[in-house]
Amino acid sequence: MIAAAIFVILPLCLAFAAISDLLTMTIPNRISLILIISFAVLAPLSGLALAAIGMHALGAAIVFGICFALFALNVMGGGDAKLLSAAAIWFGYNPALVSFLTYVGIIGGLLTLAILMIRSQANTILAIGLPIPNSLLLAKKIPYGIAIAIGGFLAFPSSPLFLAALESLK
Repeated sequence: MIAAAIFVILPLCLAFAAISDLLTMTIPNRISLILIISFAVLAPLSGLALAAIGMHALGAAIVFGICFALFALNVMGGGDAKLLSAAAIWFGYNPALVSFLTYVGIIGGLLTLAILMIRSQANTILAIGLPIPNSLLLAKKIPYGIAIAIGGFLAFPSSPLFLAALESLK
């Protein structure tokens, strides 16, 4: 049961955040709260040592500090900062976090380029009626929750919590 929760909660929350960000350019706070609270409940139950849980909290705190600075400089949205920090706790202060952040950065760059190309053709897209959300075409922001979600999906199999859950099934 614990392994199933670990395998489902992070991907489901990330998918919901990505869809919400795409359609509304917002990420509900409850998604970040669910990620943090579920990690706090599942980590000890999955057998992670207290020191390992502390390293997960440290990784999330570092990501939060950087995201807070980027938000204060108006470079990053608040929902993106909260989601990235909340997802980071699932990866911990280890190579899995570096993989996660690398994936998010690469996917985010590609996503930004794609959206800028789409926006450059917004009049044509609107004229022919392609089913692209208006928020994506007209907003000044990039729905970075999509990149965070895809990065999370790609890095999740290397997460210590994922690996612990996988080990418990053997």
